[in-house]
Amino acid sequence: MKRILVLEDGSFYTGEALGSDRFRIGSLIFNTSMTGYQEIITDSVHCGQIVVMTYPLIGAYGINREDNESLKPSLFGLVVRTAADKPSNFRSEETLESYMKRMDIPGIQGVDTRAIVRRLRNSGTMRAGFCNTEEEVPALLEKIRAYEPEEHPVRTVSTRSIYPIPGRSHKVVMVDYGVRLSVLRECAERDYDLIIVPHNTSAETILGYHPEGVLLSGGPGNPEGLKEETETVRQLIGQVPVFGYGLGGEVLALACGCTLNALKHGHHGPNQAVVDLSDGSVQITRQNHDYAPDAQSAEKAGLSVTYRSLNDGSVEGFRDGQRKCSGIEFEPDSCFFDNFECAMKGEE
Repeated sequence: MKRILVLEDGSFYTGEALGSDRFRIGSLIFNTSMTGYQEIITDSVHCGQIVVMTYPLIGAYGINREDNESLKPSLFGLVVRTAADKPSNFRSEETLESYMKRMDIPGIQGVDTRAIVRRLRNSGTMRAGFCNTEEEVPALLEKIRAYEPEEHPVRTVSTRSIYPIPGRSHKVVMVDYGVRLSVLRECAERDYDLIIVPHNTSAETILGYHPEGVLLSGGPGNPEGLKEETETVRQLIGQVPVFGYGLGGEVLALACGCTLNALKHGHHGPNQAVVDLSDGSVQITRQNHDYAPDAQSAEKAGLSVTYRSLNDGSVEGFRDGQRKCSGIEFEPDSCFFDNFECAMKGEE
């Protein structure tokens, strides 16, 4: 069955239908990962987005129950060159196509993903949507250009209730803006006595748990739309060590008095090089963000820039040693948690 991907600039690409037919308008972004498509599909950071995969063959090792990053995917669509219909892997339980139908995710295959990515790199992130016939394109294009999200995507993916993950180590409160399950596993491996709270939990409630530290998770959307959450973080700063990554790091930057810049087409993928300004070493990181702290405003806010992107020079990390808070734009690794633990122990 034919399917058409329509972009905000009026261009459209015709291919074959993939997944469900629940069409929604979303931001079209591209991801440069060669593997990990299941983690990408189930990552809550993609709520409200249609993801173009740059690698030409997606679905080669199928789908399994162990690699999910959330219980229910929230992305609005998937664009691939070719979707494998005969996966080969001992862990495979179903095909990409059957999973997308079961989870009600629309998609398209058989399109020139290189051409789409070039257009996004040149013009920047655009809104897009799907339809099935060329006659529908003009009406869909009008809807795409007039589209405004009804609510911030964090309100869709954040937990709605407070729940614990007991441990015997540091007592940590995590504010859930769309946390990945792999991050919760990392916290469990470190035996944190973890309490997960919704995005709109008050500072009074968070501090009432007497945490040794607060983690602000990654998540989807524009951090400028999280005014209430930013004010909450502002009240936490100086009371307890606060660390944020991805969207959580951006909310922390805003709470510290920093402004943000919108990136032209965002950083999405596992091959993003950043330089550690403390020693000049380079790390290859996995990223999913569309905004970055402004370097000049960070300096005025008293923040030290700790990481920069080698590709576009944008700020990838910052810290305030006096107020014991720091943020990064890439996904947290063991060093991130090591630094967090040092802050909770009162060590530099």
